Amino acid sequence: MMVPQLLVGLLCLGLVRASALPADAGRASSVTTLTLVRGQGYEIQEHTVQTSDGYILTMHRIPYSKNTGYDGVRPVAFLMHGLLCSSSDWVLGGTHSGLAYLLSEAGYDVWMGNARGNTYSKKHATKTPLLQPFWNFEWHDIGIYDLPAMMDFVLYTTGADQLSYVGHSQGTTSFFVLNSMIPRFKSRIRSAHLLAPVAWMEHMESPLAVVGGPLLGQPNAFVELFGSAEFLPNTQLMNLLGGLLCSDQAISQVICTNSLLLLGGWDSPYMNESMIPDIMATTPAGCSVNQLFHYLQEYNSGYFRQFDYGSTRNKKEYGSKIAPDYDVAGINVPTYLYYSDNDYFASLIDVDRLRYVMDPNSLRSAYRLPETKWNHLDFLWGLNVKEILYDRVLNDIRNA
Repeated sequence: MMVPQLLVGLLCLGLVRASALPADAGRASSVTTLTLVRGQGYEIQEHTVQTSDGYILTMHRIPYSKNTGYDGVRPVAFLMHGLLCSSSDWVLGGTHSGLAYLLSEAGYDVWMGNARGNTYSKKHATKTPLLQPFWNFEWHDIGIYDLPAMMDFVLYTTGADQLSYVGHSQGTTSFFVLNSMIPRFKSRIRSAHLLAPVAWMEHMESPLAVVGGPLLGQPNAFVELFGSAEFLPNTQLMNLLGGLLCSDQAISQVICTNSLLLLGGWDSPYMNESMIPDIMATTPAGCSVNQLFHYLQEYNSGYFRQFDYGSTRNKKEYGSKIAPDYDVAGINVPTYLYYSDNDYFASLIDVDRLRYVMDPNSLRSAYRLPETKWNHLDFLWGLNVKEILYDRVLNDIRNA
């Protein structure tokens, strides 16, 4: 939900498909997490881990600052991206605005996750992304399989007992899933810092939800047929189009800007237009169509619950005709929320509901940004994001 899908959809109609490019095809772009971080002079490592259901995930690590070199064991920060995005989110803003760099300079060992199916995590022990079974997953699986595998690996590798978690958009949803389904992780997360938190979505204002929700937000044959498919993978064609149409010199850059505003929240003065070519080179990073369908179900139903397969299959999957709700009230992790007025996906009403449901002993802070035009994408790439948001996030992590 954090990408110029409208522009990409108009330009590359037909990219929703049951097959995918070869596992590393999306990495042909010269703009990757590795090249971005190395270009800034920082040490970066790439680690892989296999989930219990066979997906092979890639993580990126900035172990220390280029300004200090190795300076001993550091506390761990783990960053998790949103829908259709990747670890690149956290470094696209450069050393002044990229949260990964800011955390590194603040003394943290920074790890950036990549969910199954995105540019960096398109492998499986037995399945090929060329076929539909690979794509039979959604964000519930990211919460119960991907996050546990990655976080356990990070803690084992570093020897740390706990980590600080930062998520954006879907990275917040998967956090809620993890901690409502696998409570043991509460002891492994020192604190959670959730940017544009997405749980309940009944009041989402995205035009895509308004148009697609009535058909795609409920169990039906269409959802069953097309759910396990790849959606908007990162390709060389899209990289080329992004560079040509969205550069500072391109007359058509206004289309790119307005597409981002349409999807993330209208009329934001914080859009950093000079970043759009790099954003388009790394985003969209691909996902399963099922992830979109599950979000549309949340919008349609007004509940934050597991995937609704219809009463017959629900009975088989869950033991009841109705998909079970996620137990957000039972989450016992020190949690900080950061939200805004002009967010099409995390509306004020829905975030308020989240605040009221959460255990007040766990919800340490719910910060509503005073910038009334701040939108869903600005949490990553907005102008002056360090001063407006990240300085507060860093202080909250430090004092949690």
